[in-house]
Amino acid sequence: MSSSKEQASISQVMSFLHEWDQGCKTVRSRMLRDFLAKNTGKTCPELELEFAQVASLFLARLTAWIRLTYMFGTCLDLQLRALGVFLSANSSHQYMIEFLEVGGVLTLLEILKQDKLKEEDKTEALHLLQIIANSGQKYKELICESYGVKAVAECLAKSEMERTQGTAAALLESLAHGNAKYQNQVYKGLIALLTCTSPRAQQLVLQILRIVQPIIKTAHHSIVEPLLNLLRSLHLEVQYEAIELITELMQSEVRPALLRGLVSFLKPAKERNPKHKILEDTEVAKMTDSFPVLLQQAASAKTIRILAQRSEEISKELLSLRVIHHLLYAMGNQEHADAQRQASLALEHFVRMYPVVEEHVRRAMGSTLFESFMRNADELHLNMDDIQADILQSNKVNISFGELINHKSEKARLIVFIII
Repeated sequence: MSSSKEQASISQVMSFLHEWDQGCKTVRSRMLRDFLAKNTGKTCPELELEFAQVASLFLARLTAWIRLTYMFGTCLDLQLRALGVFLSANSSHQYMIEFLEVGGVLTLLEILKQDKLKEEDKTEALHLLQIIANSGQKYKELICESYGVKAVAECLAKSEMERTQGTAAALLESLAHGNAKYQNQVYKGLIALLTCTSPRAQQLVLQILRIVQPIIKTAHHSIVEPLLNLLRSLHLEVQYEAIELITELMQSEVRPALLRGLVSFLKPAKERNPKHKILEDTEVAKMTDSFPVLLQQAASAKTIRILAQRSEEISKELLSLRVIHHLLYAMGNQEHADAQRQASLALEHFVRMYPVVEEHVRRAMGSTLFESFMRNADELHLNMDDIQADILQSNKVNISFGELINHKSEKARLIVFIII
């Protein structure tokens, strides 16, 4: 038989549940605020003690109210925070099961899709999904089976709040770990996000891809184009992450495609976009069209220098793609000083590494310009005139593989002679 204290506790809980059942939105909001003030941070046993071993009855009511009203945003912040008290409590496995059995994951994912809801509410829904995902592999699989990757990715792409974006990114990263069945789905979702328009989202996705790529191991060919296009970004933090990922992908199957793309961007094709005649010849329109291409040219030259400095094998692959011809062309681009500077620094590396490159570059530049280049490649563009720029852009440099081999053999024979 229950003690009088237990009877009092049960009576108090039943009174609480009755008030909830009869209460309007205002009453329930007040009850949720009281619940949060008293129970945030409690463990499962402590919650059961507070609710006379029937805390699940309140959880069921709370979940039902969320499912009925989430589209209207009615007290959604309070509802989700109260739900978080149950899901985040230590030893809360039973609460988790009860929530999932009534379609809890689908409800949270639907919240992410509602355009009219507050960003803060979506952040809280993402936080709850993160708690569920962190509970184990089968929970991650449940989220993915419910088209969770698509919902979270779209939320990340559309969000304008950094906190929401960061929470969505952390969830996607979590779904890629310890989830062999769906990790490729997450990976492809991340690649698709590279084309989103938010610089912060792009930066976060690139950071996650750098973490996830070693887990996936095989790089998907679809990553090449959107990744290289991020070199057009006006945001240096995005460019930095893109270059870092390109560098890490040099050990993967997409290396040849990335190198070909980087070299081709040094000599961009003339893009012709159809325009209204009034705008056709304006300087503003020309600058707007060409600036991202110029940024990409500069970033490509910078990336080529970084890659060549780290690997002689990659340097030779770049030489086989006529990188010297393309770098000289970029050096003559007087529309963008940074493209000239980055191309000059990259070319300097190849000239100092390979005597055959030095010979070809000297002939292409002429002795006066070449001497200036060797003295200070970093500032060569500052004193370059139109004639010199035209000479660089019209260069015909084409170093054959045979020339590289011959020079390497001569160098080897010279080393042997000196030793002898």
